[in-house]
Amino acid sequence: MAVSPLKEQCKALKLAHVPLVYLDIDYHDREQYLHEVFAAELQARQAGKIRRLIRRAGFPAHKTLEEFDWYPVTLPASTTRSELADLVFIQRHENVLALGAVGTGKTHLAVALGIKACVEGKSVCFYRCLDMVNTLLEAHRQGRLARLMDELSKLDLIIIDELGFVPLHRNGAELLFNIVARAYEQQSVIVTSNLQFGEWNTVMGDNRLTAALIDRLVHHAHILAFEGESYRLQQALSSAGAKPPDMVGPGKAAIAN
Repeated sequence: MAVSPLKEQCKALKLAHVPLVYLDIDYHDREQYLHEVFAAELQARQAGKIRRLIRRAGFPAHKTLEEFDWYPVTLPASTTRSELADLVFIQRHENVLALGAVGTGKTHLAVALGIKACVEGKSVCFYRCLDMVNTLLEAHRQGRLARLMDELSKLDLIIIDELGFVPLHRNGAELLFNIVARAYEQQSVIVTSNLQFGEWNTVMGDNRLTAALIDRLVHHAHILAFEGESYRLQQALSSAGAKPPDMVGPGKAAIAN
């Protein structure tokens, strides 16, 4: 089947979406028609760019700020919900550290902020901490660590999720530190952890390395405290018809003790 001259011209001009929309746009005058055709092309390009940024970021799920429950979060005096949602910290190359118990929404917020950044045209990558370290170690083994580090240094936002679940090998801890050190005052980093800072040495395995990592992260950082019951635990107990531990009546609590 022959390709129409219009499609050939659009292909040559890299107007991939015009052939899909030009028949659906009402014509009033030439300028209005061309304006709406080109606006539709630009809008489709922007939507495609956002999809590519989200796909490349490697998020484990799609989460939004509209779905996020701020109730368990204590914000520092240095920031507000609106400033976080408006990604002011990325403009300033500042960090966000989300610390608290498992299941309280830390990853949800990190992903939601990352997706919001992608929607605004920012380049983002999401790694679980252990996955990032393993990726760095494998790149080092294959002789392409410098290229990977260079790629990471060009991002607007690096998200490191679940720091604290698994102790890191010394070489891996050093590579993680290098990522944070290179990002310092040049990029923004979001870290989620179920550990308080005083426990991070159990993950990094070296007190001086831990201190240097924390020093670079907390300078220009917004530290968010997450408290309360695990969302997943509450949902599981609710589905089973049970009550969370803090909702058990005094009589049952006395029996349990």
